[in-house]
Amino acid sequence: MTIRKATINDLYAIVDLLADDELGQIREQLKNPLPTSYIKAFETITEDAHQELMVVENESSEIIGTFQLTFIQYLNYSGGLRAQVETVQIRKDHRSLGIGKRIFEWIIQHAKARNAIILQLTSDKKRPRAIKFYEALGFTATHEGMKMHF
Repeated sequence: MTIRKATINDLYAIVDLLADDELGQIREQLKNPLPTSYIKAFETITEDAHQELMVVENESSEIIGTFQLTFIQYLNYSGGLRAQVETVQIRKDHRSLGIGKRIFEWIIQHAKARNAIILQLTSDKKRPRAIKFYEALGFTATHEGMKMHF
């Protein structure tokens, strides 16, 4: 398994992963060619030093997973840096093989290497299996999150 920064050539595979679940089918627009909104978003993410869009490859160099890390500078915690992980997705035929755990081991070490003091994530309440997975990794539900969609 290899974890690396995504390139523009990976974009279709990433959107394919995001669209391949019940919530993603509603949110994403998997078309060929992809809508330009994905290309613009990719460019914005990859040009920002505080953002890391990553892909996970298997031994055959197939993209089997993706996630995004955002490093957020705060004043609280004595000016501490937080790492936010989002959009964690593993290809269906590679789930329940321990890949998610290995990805999070990498994420935790990477966040620590960047001197983050907190690693945080959100998970949709409609994903109870994901929430149990995150709890098993040591994440705790310390806050109640809220969102406003426009």
